[in-house]
Amino acid sequence: MTIIANILGELFAPTTAAYALAAIGLNIHFGMTGLMNMGQAGFMLLGAYGFAITQMHGANLFSSVLFALLLATVYALLLGIPTLKLGPDYLAMVTLAAAEIVRIVGRSTSMTSVTGGSAGIAPQDFTTQFENLSPLPDGTSTFLIWTYNNNIANSWWLRIVAWVLVALCAFLCWRWFRSPWGRVLKGIREDENAIRSLGKSVTKYKMQALIVGGLFGALAGIVFILPRSLNPDSLGRTVTFYTWTILLLGGAATIMGPILGSCVLWVLLTAVKETMRVSIPPTVISSNQIEALGWVIVGVALMLLVIFRPQGVLGNRKELAFNG
Repeated sequence: MTIIANILGELFAPTTAAYALAAIGLNIHFGMTGLMNMGQAGFMLLGAYGFAITQMHGANLFSSVLFALLLATVYALLLGIPTLKLGPDYLAMVTLAAAEIVRIVGRSTSMTSVTGGSAGIAPQDFTTQFENLSPLPDGTSTFLIWTYNNNIANSWWLRIVAWVLVALCAFLCWRWFRSPWGRVLKGIREDENAIRSLGKSVTKYKMQALIVGGLFGALAGIVFILPRSLNPDSLGRTVTFYTWTILLLGGAATIMGPILGSCVLWVLLTAVKETMRVSIPPTVISSNQIEALGWVIVGVALMLLVIFRPQGVLGNRKELAFNG
């Protein structure tokens, strides 16, 4: 029963919600607009730093979230102004490099007094206000087969807030996808020249999409660090890879695709690892090897999915047509 609870608990875990938020933001970039953002982890890390650092210095919770969103907006402007008039490959290179710059600067020894350097920031330095905001009583609660703390770390309170954010962001995307703004973005994705011929500023709309998707990435970074410490290396290139995997798994240019992709990826990965731990004795394969082999098995499954259903679980093959 414990194993089943661990596996199914990934369906609504805070980390699953954080990746769903990041993938929703990437869906605005890539699924709606066709922007090749290969550095969503950069938006997440800046959002996490903006929130954690301001919380350390006594700012209220709302101000910390706003500052995190402001950092993401400035970051999107700095990335987009020199690159959005160029091809998608340039944006991919710039975003990938910029995300690495953010991570390296954050972990540098010269920034230790601000960011904590490579050691990062401990959770007790930035989670107190969030936990105090909880209306739940102290202690633990059990719902069906799951038992978690009400307010501390990987808690029910964090799960409630995280998934309310996911639902809100998904609703906003549903509205935007069907709005005139969303239709312009889709037109840019399919044929930029046709949109230009209608008198629309393609660069302006791309910038708007980059900012909005980055804001969702910043929120994802905040949710990601609330149950753990803020370590810059935990928001590196692999996070962007996971986010792209989630988006393509669930289906780009869909509303529920990023959410489904996040749930499927983490449940599948946990199920594979837990099954191997139970069925394979430690004398045959170590715990570290199980971690690596779990990713190999899931990676092969995802490769087969991309080969035989490239549009993802919920996606439409027609939505994968870019620039004509």
